[in-house]
Amino acid sequence: GPTVSGSVVRGNVGQNVTVPCLYSVEMTQGVTSVCWGRGSCPASKCDQTIIWTDGWKVTEQYNRRYTLQGNLLAGDVSLTVVNAEEADSGTYCCRVEVPGWFNDQRHNHKLVIEKAKISTASPHTYTSEQTSAQGSTSESSFTTARTWPSVSASEAPQTASDPCSSALDCLDVTANLQDMSVSLPRQQYSENGLYIGIGLCAVLLAGLILALFLV
Repeated sequence: GPTVSGSVVRGNVGQNVTVPCLYSVEMTQGVTSVCWGRGSCPASKCDQTIIWTDGWKVTEQYNRRYTLQGNLLAGDVSLTVVNAEEADSGTYCCRVEVPGWFNDQRHNHKLVIEKAKISTASPHTYTSEQTSAQGSTSESSFTTARTWPSVSASEAPQTASDPCSSALDCLDVTANLQDMSVSLPRQQYSENGLYIGIGLCAVLLAGLILALFLV
């Protein structure tokens, strides 16, 4: 009776994917015709036929992307899908015609074409982190500055002595400076008055001596 078998074949987009199909040339008493089609194998022939072979060579080919690259004379009629696409996914039927009533071998294969997976540990991720935001760099630097540990007064470097040990000392120094700034002009004014008084006395004394001399 008829033989039905199947398998699942997986591949990636852009690769050449081979769906296996083999038969025994001795069992079929020599090479025989084979057809490939889309969908499960029907009662006879192939639905949506994509390629035919008479066992010696390819006789019909409906799409150049579907080829038979195996040794046909040895019964290797595996189907190779060139530059596979996601649309190629689905069920494929390989039907080997064996002489006699209902002796054909039917092989249903499920083909799954997936996109190639990209590793998240590749440099692409590193670039994405770099481009996540330039502002994040400045943001992180501000965060680092805010989270620095505080330094006690005893641990801080002493680069210069503090002129004011307390607020009162600073006020006293300021007041003394103000007093000095006020007292300096007063002292200058008193000294100038003394010089003027001495000068007037000298003039008066000279006038008195002159008057006496005249008298």
